[in-house]
Amino acid sequence: MGRASFFGFLSAALALVGGCVTPGDQPPQALTPYPPVLRADFPDPFILEHEGRYLAYATNTDGVNVQMASSTDLTSWRILWDEREPNRLHDAMPVLPSWAKTGFTWAPEVLRTPGGFVLYFTARHTASGLQCVGAATSEDPSGPFTSPASEPLVCQYELGGTIDASPFRAPDGQLYLYFKNDGNNPRFNKPTELFAQRLSSDGLSLAGDPVSLVRNDKPWEGRVVEAPTMIERGGSYVLFFSANDYGWQDSQRVSSYATGYATCEGPLGPCIDAPGNPFLASTFEPCLSGPGHQTVFQSGDRDFLAFHSWAATKACRPANLGRFLHIVQLSWQNGVPQIAALEPR
Repeated sequence: MGRASFFGFLSAALALVGGCVTPGDQPPQALTPYPPVLRADFPDPFILEHEGRYLAYATNTDGVNVQMASSTDLTSWRILWDEREPNRLHDAMPVLPSWAKTGFTWAPEVLRTPGGFVLYFTARHTASGLQCVGAATSEDPSGPFTSPASEPLVCQYELGGTIDASPFRAPDGQLYLYFKNDGNNPRFNKPTELFAQRLSSDGLSLAGDPVSLVRNDKPWEGRVVEAPTMIERGGSYVLFFSANDYGWQDSQRVSSYATGYATCEGPLGPCIDAPGNPFLASTFEPCLSGPGHQTVFQSGDRDFLAFHSWAATKACRPANLGRFLHIVQLSWQNGVPQIAALEPR
């Protein structure tokens, strides 16, 4: 879930020189079925493969709007640091557009276009106080991404705002943007829905009307569906999403946040929730708390699923280190997604 990092001050401390974190830097951690590949606060991850390496983007932390990490093999990751200020994390979007307020930049995702790269992000709209979605561009996927826009790309003002934008290029080349209305904003107390809308070829403007695909109408979803990720495989469309409260409350053994999916007839639906949802959820033994805000990416002919979960102690209690990055292998059996631990590459 796109939420400002409560543990940003720990990220720089955990990511030592070169971005690596050693076991001695943290309290003993719980065993998990899918061990994290990056033990630093790195919420709402998105991964882009570019020129022989993988670039990961995440929600704001430690005064940085869009933090980044990189890897050449998916298993070993390093946090990126500012080349001019060695003690400061690299910021893929150091300057926000005029409509946005600093400190609330969530869930960045990047689209490659013929003109370069477009970064979709959630930020606080100063005028309304709502979270809204913007788009910024750069010739380099590491940034700096910039935007001259005076207003958000999309903001559903009557529905609580808009967060968690995710682009998708269909097999015919048409671009779409998926997003969530922030109806669980306490000021609005509305249902949450996942929407799809056509994008222009440069990825910078929307066309047509938004179409609702999924709504929080199942018990496991609680009051929230969010973090949409649309993919197409073999002519079939699958919309992954996360649901329920992203947090790990003191009253909970583990977080209720989880990941499910819906099958869709096309990029604009209609979509039907999978009957076996959620397919990725918290477990106590071994400990995995709040696996969600997933993204799917391909490398070669293989699919991978990245997500975050809460750092946990050996007793499966909050370790107060934020949300760690996980990557698992994704495969399909009769159209149903299957996940397995990441193998060394």
